[in-house]
Amino acid sequence: MKSPFRLEAPKARLDWIADRVANAVIGYAPDDDADWKYGTDARYLAEFRDYWRDRYDWAAAQDAFNAWPQYVAEIEGIAIHFYHLPATNGAKGYPLILSHGWPGSVLEFLEAMPLLAARGYDVVVPSLPGYGFSGRPTRPIGAGDVARIWRTLMVEVLGYPRFGAQGGDWGASVTTALAQNHPDTVAAFHLNYLAHRPSGEMSPEEAEWFKAARRRMNDVGAYSKQMTSRPQTIGLALADTPIGFASWVLEKYRAWSDNDGDIETAFTKDQLITSVMTYLISDNVQAAMWLYNSMTTARPTDGGPIAVPMGFAHFPRETVPPPRSAAEKRFNIVHWQEMPKGGHFAAWEEPELFATEVAGFFDRWC
Repeated sequence: MKSPFRLEAPKARLDWIADRVANAVIGYAPDDDADWKYGTDARYLAEFRDYWRDRYDWAAAQDAFNAWPQYVAEIEGIAIHFYHLPATNGAKGYPLILSHGWPGSVLEFLEAMPLLAARGYDVVVPSLPGYGFSGRPTRPIGAGDVARIWRTLMVEVLGYPRFGAQGGDWGASVTTALAQNHPDTVAAFHLNYLAHRPSGEMSPEEAEWFKAARRRMNDVGAYSKQMTSRPQTIGLALADTPIGFASWVLEKYRAWSDNDGDIETAFTKDQLITSVMTYLISDNVQAAMWLYNSMTTARPTDGGPIAVPMGFAHFPRETVPPPRSAAEKRFNIVHWQEMPKGGHFAAWEEPELFATEVAGFFDRWC
């Protein structure tokens, strides 16, 4: 059973955030810090704080969230928030569920959703459990659990016996688990992020890729190790400081997007603050990190080969995927596309490119 939802952030929570931002003290940096050499740039963070304090308009952001039909449904004891846009081309739409990751939210899809609806799709965009405007589980759950919840949402709540699924980051893991565990309902799936861990003997090409992937993980993956093994340590620390949490995620928005070193060529300050706010207004900074804890017991490659047709799009500033030959050991790849621009937050960075790519895939395979 779904109920209409309208985002109305509690004034007390907004006041608390505003007070924390206004009184945030920005720390110091090494004298040779340049180009975010040691992580988040202190000078940029001070500029970001000042803009947030003096110029940011949450009311306008909230109106943008409320511009599209939203609902909430309780599934497995969790209030799941989701957008549901029917096709707008006059025909009966084909259902498509889109899943975000961390440090993202449904914000990533606000521009792409109506583009896909105009292409003939009934678009469903949920907030992951413990993220954005959804409720949170009582303890960490994994991608397979979220996939089961998504199946219930699509089949039992919305009445779609068959549907397509798309995802990036954690959304890619959830979407893969949907295809792996619920092939009776998933007609085809599309990813813009491909997690892979080699098993058995590697080809020379795969071995070279794996070495490069490990170097990148050692360079940018410290956050993941902390959030996987001890999410509460960092979660409790950051939940009490909006600017501290912003520092934690701004580095990721910059490092993972297509911006040539200037984060604001990919996102405006308003977009960045709104993304941070999706975690703060619902007090989900900690809960969103819990999903990483599932990596202590599960791997991206868990499970056998998946027969459901899979499409993949590599946006150039996303992590380099494994060789297609390696991915084909598990996936039934029917589409593999190199995109001209964009990064980890593909739908947010390049909504028109993303929507064209995704619609083109599902037009053929659903």
